[in-house]
Amino acid sequence: MNERVLLGQFMPRDSFVHRLDPRVKLLLTILFMVLVFQVDHFIGYGLVLVFILMVVALANLPFLKIIKGLKPILTILIFTTVLNIFTIRGEVLWKWGFFTLTKEGLIWAGFVACRIILLVLGTTILSLTTSPLKLTDGLESLLSPLKVIHFPAHELAMMVSIALRFIPTLFEETDKIIKAQKARGADFESGNILDRAKAMIPLLVPLFLNSLDRASELGVAMEARCYRGGEGRTRLNPLSMKKTDYMTLAGVSALFVLGMVVL
Repeated sequence: MNERVLLGQFMPRDSFVHRLDPRVKLLLTILFMVLVFQVDHFIGYGLVLVFILMVVALANLPFLKIIKGLKPILTILIFTTVLNIFTIRGEVLWKWGFFTLTKEGLIWAGFVACRIILLVLGTTILSLTTSPLKLTDGLESLLSPLKVIHFPAHELAMMVSIALRFIPTLFEETDKIIKAQKARGADFESGNILDRAKAMIPLLVPLFLNSLDRASELGVAMEARCYRGGEGRTRLNPLSMKKTDYMTLAGVSALFVLGMVVL
């Protein structure tokens, strides 16, 4: 398992969270995202983080590894934080040239950073506690009512699960390409930010070609196994909601709705 990128990976455990029906976890993750966007103060974000810690403990997941898994989004986090700090107008705290630091900018940048971190943590927990096969079945089941309007529920669920599964694979490919080019004398660390960004451009072509090769190999493998879409397919372990699933869905949903009202 690639510990640098946990999003899209599955960590098997014998825990209450792992045993939950994937449809329950998908619905609760959606409600969790709505809750994160509804919260508008740091005390609320702290309470949401406490809830995440409780879920991590119930799922028997290594929290330190999950925190380390946030490293790939560090660049996006810094960029969005700096952008919000210097673009939000309000009470001026510091000014230099056309750079203006405001109190409202700092507060809003903190909100955005908290939201990004919490959203990534929530989706990471979903992928770590749900196998790709169950995630596909659960998403397809939730989208199945749309089949009456000829919506490709199975195909969409398959694409989402494959995309999540290939996130860590793409990061591994990028790391291999960087090491190979460094061995040939490429420099990715010297110069300013613009120079480093330009040095990363040669990585795109081999990464893009490798992605196409993997997609082609996956397509051939699926055809070799007679994959023809979702029509008429049967499942070895069909999804079945249990009493604990209904109770968990009702209880946590009520908690989230209460949080949206109170927080």
